[in-house]
Amino acid sequence: MLKRISILFLSVSVGTISYLEASTARLKDITNLQGVRDNQLIGYGLVVGLDGTGDGGSNQMTIQSMATMLNNLGVGVDASQVNSRNVASVIVTAYLPPFARQGSKMDVLVSSMGDAQSLQGGTLLLTPLKGADGEVYAVAQGPITLGGFQAAAGGARESRNHSTVGKVPSGAVIETELPFDFTRLTNLTYSLKNPDFTTANRIAAVINRQLNGSYAAANDSGTVRVRVPDQFKGRVVELVSSIENLAVRPDTVARVVVNERTGTVVVGEDVRISTVAVAHGNLTISIQPQTVVSQPEAFSDGQTVVVDEPFIEVQEGDDNFALLPGGVSIGDLVRALNALGISPRDLISVFQAIQASGALQAELEII
Repeated sequence: MLKRISILFLSVSVGTISYLEASTARLKDITNLQGVRDNQLIGYGLVVGLDGTGDGGSNQMTIQSMATMLNNLGVGVDASQVNSRNVASVIVTAYLPPFARQGSKMDVLVSSMGDAQSLQGGTLLLTPLKGADGEVYAVAQGPITLGGFQAAAGGARESRNHSTVGKVPSGAVIETELPFDFTRLTNLTYSLKNPDFTTANRIAAVINRQLNGSYAAANDSGTVRVRVPDQFKGRVVELVSSIENLAVRPDTVARVVVNERTGTVVVGEDVRISTVAVAHGNLTISIQPQTVVSQPEAFSDGQTVVVDEPFIEVQEGDDNFALLPGGVSIGDLVRALNALGISPRDLISVFQAIQASGALQAELEII
């Protein structure tokens, strides 16, 4: 039986069309304030204390790192004498939050980069974390927590989730602060997450109403610049707090998004079609193998022959024909397509055909 098309509010599910009702959104949810963002950090380190699940003895990278670390700690050792499966080479990554102060802590992600089987029970050794400029901004160290495990005994092995990636909660201490004096700003720049000229203009209008003056202006479809009023000089945080919760109704381009791999179809609110007639019939071809045995007569010189003769059956669904009037809303469109008995996966082909005819007044995006 064909699955009917249903409308779900504020949700997207496989095999359904989701209709997101247009509504207002907070300014903080649809924009980013320039200068207020995370910064990526990365470092190379060693994890010790593994129960024989670390890198193999032939991993020269881990062996050399262990020898170098021991030499730096005053233990003279030759790399050829190092051989342990209780150590693993890892890449440590983290996001330095905005306005992070020296001594603050943050989580780090630890990922194996060798042939270690598991990082379970390991401890990350002191690892400097550098930014894109090569400067050290934090150092990480501590026990690793995993979301999975791996166990082996007597040739049997059991694993759950991923055991070569883990976290060190609050494992990094910030050593260097990013120089940024937020209170001295004279202008604020908001970047739209989904650039749109109408949305940018609405944001500027809402901010000007809130500040009771002409302080905000849209530079383009992606940025809105706000001049800090004199009464908020030195109190920029208060200004940002007063405008970031303002309600704005974002505008978007009419778009139909389809995913052929999962059968997901998402239709935007502003999608319209011109007058068009749609017919859709389902063709089902079923091939079933059948074995036919040919038995020779008694006392003959013939041989028994086995032949595979597939049985082919073709069924075509009832053709339905529907007229979709021009300018219909998304609700009318869904009801009309429901009348055709079209499944969500077949709907992808229907939208492609409507676009090819020039009747779809929207963008068709296939992901």
